[in-house]
Amino acid sequence: MLQDARIRAIVVQAALLAGLAALGFVLLTATMRNLELRGIPLGFGFLWRPANFQIAETILPYSASDPNWWAAIVGLSNSLFISVLVILLASLIGLFIGIGRLSSNPLVSGLCRVWVEVARNTPLLVLLIFNYALWWEILPLATAAWKLAPGTHISVRGLSMPALIWSASALAPVAFLGTSAAVLLMASHAARRRHVETGFRPAYVRSAWLLIAVGAGIFLFAYRDAASLDIPEFRRANFAGGWSLTPELTTILIGLTFYTAGFIGEIVRGGILAVRKGQWEAATALGLSRGQTYRLVVVPLALRSIVPPLNSQYINVVKNSTLAIVVGYQDFMTVVSTMINKTSHAIEGVAIILGVFLAVNLALSALLNAYNRRIAIVER
Repeated sequence: MLQDARIRAIVVQAALLAGLAALGFVLLTATMRNLELRGIPLGFGFLWRPANFQIAETILPYSASDPNWWAAIVGLSNSLFISVLVILLASLIGLFIGIGRLSSNPLVSGLCRVWVEVARNTPLLVLLIFNYALWWEILPLATAAWKLAPGTHISVRGLSMPALIWSASALAPVAFLGTSAAVLLMASHAARRRHVETGFRPAYVRSAWLLIAVGAGIFLFAYRDAASLDIPEFRRANFAGGWSLTPELTTILIGLTFYTAGFIGEIVRGGILAVRKGQWEAATALGLSRGQTYRLVVVPLALRSIVPPLNSQYINVVKNSTLAIVVGYQDFMTVVSTMINKTSHAIEGVAIILGVFLAVNLALSALLNAYNRRIAIVER
């Protein structure tokens, strides 16, 4: 019987699975016994107890009396907030770095190359610590803060800037933005379908933007009394009012953006170089300028080579955001680590960290893979 290759393969795989199951059982029973000896119960009941610790900087409302599960969600919102900001900024900067690396101007290409080499060859942890130390060494005290723009100041206390205060229901701007996005998607889909059927692309998208601009004007006029600008003012030892970015948040934002943009710049450069020379020549023959060539021909074609490695970089951003702990920014990793230290539920806490980051990265990967399938060339 074992002479049959198929049966032999099944037996080997079954033995391997049985060995793994036995190893898991031994580890689980040993862990349960050790926890029982230490008087530490295994379970997730601690998530419903009061957190009893503060989170200095939050996106969602939070107090120390809230349960641990809400503290974890608040920490996750901080991580997602910094990750989304870094992804947007690094993608935009990386696009210009990748194009700048191919520039015929030696100054532009040289500066972009320096950025890439420093970012790719410097440990991110060292870069964050250096940026944080530089912040405290260079910037002045709040009493002598640098004025970057009207109402915008930067000092060792952070970056203070004006904030838009909305006094009406939050559903109104959300409904307007949702409607605008739906109109744009419908116009883009209709224009693309018309272009496939007739070879002519109508100006549906431009008309949609015009309609949205008119709607925005009507919306702002109707709610002109609901919005106000809160300008920060210096009181005692710091600025009060407006919107403030702490040194910790600014450090992780600048450091992680600088680091990620270097990698994205090289991905963009490789994608552009993958576009065939004939496409450039065809664009030149049509009389397109260099900017139009990049926007209409090169970048759309390069996306097919850029998106797959870009997927990995975006996932790395989410994972690298956990290094915010070294500068004191309280993200998801820091909050759950505090919960572990207070409750001694290390196994459950680590399982929560692993599960949440796995879910977030899988969701992000699924979105980018769906976009990649949409722009891929299908051979028929």
